Amino acid sequence: MMYDAIVFFDLDGTLFDDQKNVLPSSIDAIKQMSKNNILSVISTGRNIFEVQYVLDETGLDTIVSANGSYVQYQGKKLHQEVIPEKVLDEFTDYANQQGDPVGYFNNRGFRLSQENDATKENFKLLRLDAKVDPDFYHHEKINFMNVFNEDKEEQYQERFKGVLSLVRNNPRALDTMNAGVSKRTGIQILLEAAHLENVHTYAFGDQLNDLQMFDMVDTPIAMANGHKLAKEKAAYVTTSNMDDGIVNGLKHFNLIK
Repeated sequence: MMYDAIVFFDLDGTLFDDQKNVLPSSIDAIKQMSKNNILSVISTGRNIFEVQYVLDETGLDTIVSANGSYVQYQGKKLHQEVIPEKVLDEFTDYANQQGDPVGYFNNRGFRLSQENDATKENFKLLRLDAKVDPDFYHHEKINFMNVFNEDKEEQYQERFKGVLSLVRNNPRALDTMNAGVSKRTGIQILLEAAHLENVHTYAFGDQLNDLQMFDMVDTPIAMANGHKLAKEKAAYVTTSNMDDGIVNGLKHFNLIK
C-alpha cells in the first residue's frame, strides 16, 4: 500500500504528556491521519510490551521499538536484533565491576541484574514492575539493554566500541543496542521492507536518541520542551508535549485540519 505521508512519533516527552499518557487531541489527530491515508508509526527507545497500551488506544500497529532493535509493521515482526550471549556476559561483568545495574529487554519483557535507587525511580516513572533475575539473558533472546549510571557514557562507549551502541535516553540510564543500531536503522529497515522509500517522512522527537531519526526523515519536528540539539536539527519547533505540540506540528505541515 502506498501512503501519502508517514509520521514517526517518539513517546517520552513527545507523544506522551508528563504523566505518560497520550493527549486525547493527539489520539484524534492520529485517527484523522489514518482516514487520510497517512501512516503513523511509534518510534521509541521503549520495548513493545511497555507501550502496548499506546498501540491499543491509538489503533496503531506499526512501531520502531527499542531504538530500532525491534521493528513491527501492521502488527507483524519485520526485524529483531539479538545481542550475542558472549557480549551480554562481558557487558554484565563490566557493569558489575562498576556497580551499575543492567536491564535486559526483549519485546515480551525484561529483568534486572540488580536493583538500586536509580532503577527503582526509573521503573516507577515508567510504571513497570522491575524484577531481578541476573540469569534472564541466558534463556531469553535480548535485543536491548539499559545500564544505570549518570556519567559514564564515554567510558562504556570506549570499552564496547564497535560492539555496542550506547546513547543516553534519560539522566539515570544508557540505552544499549548492537553497534550501529538506532532509530535511524529501524526506520530504514521499515521503509525498505514495506517498500515505502518514496513516501515523504516526518518525525516528532525531543531527545538525543531522536537525532539519528531526524537525520533519516525528510522533515524533523522538535518539541518546545526538547533538548537544544534536537531543536537545532529540526525543520520546525512545535509547542510542548503538554501544550498540544503534536496537533500544532501536524497542522503546521497540513497533515491534519
